[in-house]
Amino acid sequence: MEETENLDALMKGYKEKIPTVNKGTLTLDRDLIFVARTQRGYEFEYDPKFEWGCSPTETLLMSLAGCLAIDVVSFLRKMKAEITSFKMDVSGERNPTPPQYYKSIEMILNISGKEITPKKVERAISLSQKKYCSVYHSLRKDLEVAVKYNIIPEE
Repeated sequence: MEETENLDALMKGYKEKIPTVNKGTLTLDRDLIFVARTQRGYEFEYDPKFEWGCSPTETLLMSLAGCLAIDVVSFLRKMKAEITSFKMDVSGERNPTPPQYYKSIEMILNISGKEITPKKVERAISLSQKKYCSVYHSLRKDLEVAVKYNIIPEE
């Protein structure tokens, strides 16, 4: 119970403003290229030939990375860490035959700043994966997601 209360206190105000319903449109533009438009007007193109846009699986991979990154940086800041640099390398291995879902995903976080410790980073990653990352919890339960990190010393 105390763990849950601590988590809730840590996250107060962070996830409360998330809309419970998301909407968007997907419009055929030409050939097999579709224009996706979010409810707030952001646009990107899906292109299965990789000539004019990205594939849906690429944006799924980046959505997972973005969700975890937002959580981790937010948690670290709430833990009084000062982040001066954050970069994530992400790769996903897909099933070779249809359905070509992701079988495994590896994320490597490279973080630098002040008051960043392995304990804080591991805690932030754990909080995201166990409770807060909506994208992670929307994926297949048999998906293996490995998150590694490097704390880069300040120069």
